[in-house]
Amino acid sequence: MAAIDDLKSNPYYHGTKANLKPGDLIEPGYHSNYGKRRKAAYVYLTATLDAATWGAELAVGEGPGRIYRVQPTGPMEDDPNLTDKKYPGNPTKSYRSRDPLQVTGEVTDWRAHSPEELRTMKENLERLRQLGVEAIED
Repeated sequence: MAAIDDLKSNPYYHGTKANLKPGDLIEPGYHSNYGKRRKAAYVYLTATLDAATWGAELAVGEGPGRIYRVQPTGPMEDDPNLTDKKYPGNPTKSYRSRDPLQVTGEVTDWRAHSPEELRTMKENLERLRQLGVEAIED
């Protein structure tokens, strides 16, 4: 895991459907938005608005997708679901942490993916589900 001080200067984002406010904490232990919706051992964040947009668009629940600026409160590591196990390096700049993320603000001017892109992503996720491919939580 990277020391938080090494990564603190980057802006980070978290996409969700939860209605949060600055100062709120996003913590592990809630049901995941993906797979069998097990309790998540990690919280996820990204340094790209595109990856956060996918998080906001694909999150389960009612209401609109939202993207929050977040600050990690502890160590974080590359998200193995989107890094070397699937893509070389970390092109989506996606990370995970066992420590909470603190909401510092909301991004309100993000652009959604096209309906075609969203449909294709959902079809791909459904195909993975049918194959029994689950998110890496170890």
